[in-house]
Amino acid sequence: MAQIDAFLKMMRETGASDLHLSSGSQPILRINGILQRIKYKVLEDEDLKALLYEITQEKRVKEFEETGDIDFAYEIEGLDRYRVNFFRQQYGVAAVFRRIPSELLTLDDLGMPEVLKELALLPKGLVLVTGPTGSGKSTTLAAMVHHANTHRKDHIITIEDPIEFLHPSKSCLINQREIGRDTKTFSSALRGSLREDPDIILVGEMRDLETIELALEAAETGHLVLSTLHTISASKTIDRVIEVFPGDKQEQIRSSLAESLRAVVAQNLFRRIDTPGRVAALEILIATPAVRNLIRERKNHQIEGVIETGKAHNMRLMDDSIEELLDAGIIDEHDALSKCVNKKRFRARLEDENTTLFQYE
Repeated sequence: MAQIDAFLKMMRETGASDLHLSSGSQPILRINGILQRIKYKVLEDEDLKALLYEITQEKRVKEFEETGDIDFAYEIEGLDRYRVNFFRQQYGVAAVFRRIPSELLTLDDLGMPEVLKELALLPKGLVLVTGPTGSGKSTTLAAMVHHANTHRKDHIITIEDPIEFLHPSKSCLINQREIGRDTKTFSSALRGSLREDPDIILVGEMRDLETIELALEAAETGHLVLSTLHTISASKTIDRVIEVFPGDKQEQIRSSLAESLRAVVAQNLFRRIDTPGRVAALEILIATPAVRNLIRERKNHQIEGVIETGKAHNMRLMDDSIEELLDAGIIDEHDALSKCVNKKRFRARLEDENTTLFQYE
């Protein structure tokens, strides 16, 4: 057993989502969104290197020494998988381990609305799950793939960096490809996938212009494409996709996006106050004909209004979702105020609270 496995087992025992190991610091766990130090000695650079390199392939160590950053997956048999990042910082080497539970959670387990099941069963189009880092995007996408794997009879290809959740083939055939191990880049893997008879393509992240363009092409040509972006709302997601391209291509991309987009699910995680754990608040945009027209006509600023009046189409605003969680006593007012979009909407609820709450304005 590797020495570092003791820390990783502690993650499972405490329910931690992340482990931070940094030269010049004690180890730190993130539990329910909050960093907590482990009672352990301060890690020295050489000691931490030895700890980390014990679980790292020689070629990965060489890559890290040359570049200062690497990503890979690590697994303890019978326990969990971990998404790992090594990086250099002021005092030496550092690493973050993100725990990926071995058991696949369903959309019901996550408390997700039924519309996400419907999105997982779409025959074609682009579905984006967005949010800041650590908002649970990968977990939501994994649950959607799991739902498709259980209820469809299709070919699913995932392209990830690194592979996170492992999906055994059930009703579907699933092929999971890892950047750096099975293929060079997202764009090359996505281009190749179009010749591999897929029905569903999961792209771990749409990082660059070429990947976004290929994802749109795949969605337009009869595939269901699932992917992520680091955006905080549906309208900003559409802006981001279009603005990646140079001005002379934006009209074409706007038209392609209007044609291929099926939904944007933006999410943010909140610490629960009713029970240990975290819960997601969602903004959901469904690409109705009205939404498609707004995209074509460069009226993205009006999308929020369509979401607000689109409850019949299973749409919801982020602030509506946050308010539901607040009313149910699941999250506290501090978190609601800090992460809501329209601060004024929540101020009335906090009139009797200390004015320092409004520092987030």
